[in-house]
Amino acid sequence: MESSINRSLDADGTAVVSVSGEIDFSNADEVAVCVRDAVSEWSPPVVRVDLRGATFIDSTGLGALIEGYRATTAIEARFLVVNPTPAFRRVLDVTGLCDFFGLGEPAEAEPAEQTQATGA
Repeated sequence: MESSINRSLDADGTAVVSVSGEIDFSNADEVAVCVRDAVSEWSPPVVRVDLRGATFIDSTGLGALIEGYRATTAIEARFLVVNPTPAFRRVLDVTGLCDFFGLGEPAEAEPAEQTQATGA
């Protein structure tokens, strides 16, 4: 599958790196370079990696995100991963990377509506 990696600067100074497709050994370096370039060119207060369009991530892809996190925190900026698919979220939960990437705890599911039987 083909992938696309783009970066942009929001009006508030946030650097946004958007990834579509796979993040694997074939393009992990490109993801890391894109984040590093955004950090070095713009010195943003926040770097946001948007995974809305990403379909797959392997260990080299996780390594690229970690490298982006390190580059961002080196300038004392905030690094966020946003819009991970449920599958990505599970990978980040299992690897313990959610807190590093600003995802925190998963949202609690709304409790099921309780019904109470009444005796007649």
